[in-house]
Amino acid sequence: MATADHEHRMEIKGLMLDPSSNLPIVILREEEGQRLLPIWIGVFEANAIALRIDGFQPPRPMTHDLLAATFRELGAQIEKVVICDLKDTTFYALIHLQQGERSLTIDSRPSDAIALAVRLEAPIFVLASVLDKAQAADRATELSDEEQLKKWLEEINPEDLGKYTM
Repeated sequence: MATADHEHRMEIKGLMLDPSSNLPIVILREEEGQRLLPIWIGVFEANAIALRIDGFQPPRPMTHDLLAATFRELGAQIEKVVICDLKDTTFYALIHLQQGERSLTIDSRPSDAIALAVRLEAPIFVLASVLDKAQAADRATELSDEEQLKKWLEEINPEDLGKYTM
């Protein structure tokens, strides 16, 4: 029996470096559940997310600040960002905008969508099918370093997640 692909509201649980690849990971957690979704992201996007979470205001706008200011000036609000697909090991996201009576949906990398969401205080969602695919991928393969890290993330204490630093 197929179920509707509903959205799960997520919160940013933390940012960390993958010990095996040294790549940044943003860790999302269900607000109304316990499932975690680690997403490997680029260094620049991780820095943009970390700076905003830490409340740092750069003296000049960074790329995500510029885009957020552009949306504000055009009267567009981000209603939400949705991580909507997982193909192989690549996540996909959509940014849902409202500009007056006009609704827009913009394709985005999850890291850029999350960096904008933290700047504009927009909610972050993940489709149920994406959470299911991510968990199924873990069960379908042998435990590589990436899967071992995901397993570790599921068992980690929240206090053990340190702050991401460059």
